[in-house]
Amino acid sequence: MKKAIYALILPLVVVSGIVFGNRQIKNESSEQLTPKPLTAAEKNAAMKEWLATPAGIKFKEWEASPQGEKVLACAAKIKKYINSGTSMEAVVTSLALPPGARLGFGLMVRIDGEEYILNFRPENFAEFQPLRNLKVDDKIIIRSHNVSYAPKYSFPIISGDYIEQNNKIIYKREPLKDGC
Repeated sequence: MKKAIYALILPLVVVSGIVFGNRQIKNESSEQLTPKPLTAAEKNAAMKEWLATPAGIKFKEWEASPQGEKVLACAAKIKKYINSGTSMEAVVTSLALPPGARLGFGLMVRIDGEEYILNFRPENFAEFQPLRNLKVDDKIIIRSHNVSYAPKYSFPIISGDYIEQNNKIIYKREPLKDGC
């Protein structure tokens, strides 16, 4: 009888030791893989290195082109609103993104006479339903934390964080969990 109990307990001890030992190794390796933030000098060096690549050269050429200068000027025009987190009045000009856009759900809007892509992070698609009820020429209030641009698009891209229409909030981005 004792031999049978020992025969059952011994494999249990061995398996649990392997499981707990393996878990500890995984935790240690994940802590070691967490990169430390780059310093400003390291960021500048990485940027210079990237600018020397074919993609970096194409990007610099695009920035110097008339289309690139226009996009950068439009982005700079609303940067003060983005940095301060204040509201921008916009008019919906199109319910679809430009042909070939791979940004997910978004709209085209006009702010201060300039066209922008208003893009939304894919979350729960039910949250987009009030946005789908918008029509061309509807006036909305936008708050955003980011404006970006890419050579592929002829317009700056605004990340939609908060959208209001007729003093009613129709979209509000939830902050990311875990601080990221």
